[in-house]
Amino acid sequence: MTKRTDHQPTAPTVQVIERMFNLVEVLASREEPVSLKEISEKTGLHPSTAHRILNDLTIGRFVDRPEAGSYRLGMRLLELGNLVKARLSVRDAAMLPMRELHKLIQQPVNLSVRQGDEIIYVERAYSERSGMQVVRAIGGRAPLHLTSVGKLFLAADEPQRVRAYATRTGLAGNTRNSLTQIAALERELNLCRQAGIARDNEELELGVRCMAAGIYDDQCKLVAGLSISAPADRIDENWLSKLRTTAADISAALGCPKAHTAAQLSLR
Repeated sequence: MTKRTDHQPTAPTVQVIERMFNLVEVLASREEPVSLKEISEKTGLHPSTAHRILNDLTIGRFVDRPEAGSYRLGMRLLELGNLVKARLSVRDAAMLPMRELHKLIQQPVNLSVRQGDEIIYVERAYSERSGMQVVRAIGGRAPLHLTSVGKLFLAADEPQRVRAYATRTGLAGNTRNSLTQIAALERELNLCRQAGIARDNEELELGVRCMAAGIYDDQCKLVAGLSISAPADRIDENWLSKLRTTAADISAALGCPKAHTAAQLSLR
């Protein structure tokens, strides 16, 4: 009987993925485009097999074909690399301020980023004393229009992009409070723009309300959102100033020069 172990496999279990990794490694080893013949020789793949996989990677923009018969790494890898880098730096900058905010309010504090039509929870500061079950784990996802952070990102979009989002998703709801009509969502987003913060009024989950403030990078572009979630009957408006200040501190750490000025103006 084979002994079961919990060790991670040392190689991909799907052959085509292993071949794809090998192709990418060859392209990464050279600054200039690499010929199909050389790629085939270095990977041990038949030219027709390498050609087929490279063509599929080209469709996804993971590989570029500057001229017939030669390949190089594509811009999609750069975009994904920058995305990962941004998320890691945001998380690093946010960790301590999030914990300090949690100590002040004793309710869960969440850090989320946008990916497509959803937000992803990338960090959380909470304790059992908050009295609220944590139902959105790190790595969990939720639709933009049902969450406070998601509304921040939608409010930063052009109106036509918001309508396109509504068309794609159908604005499906989770609770009776969910905003499932474009007119209601647009009114809510206008309020977000005016106030500089966003709210979730039991729209994702009954019994849970949230408030969120944006986090901005060195170009003062919205890259994440900081939110407080609490039982609906326990949400405290006095938390808002602390939330804004914490989000501004994180934005300033990321290099946004206007972070604290914007937070101060929003509190007047």
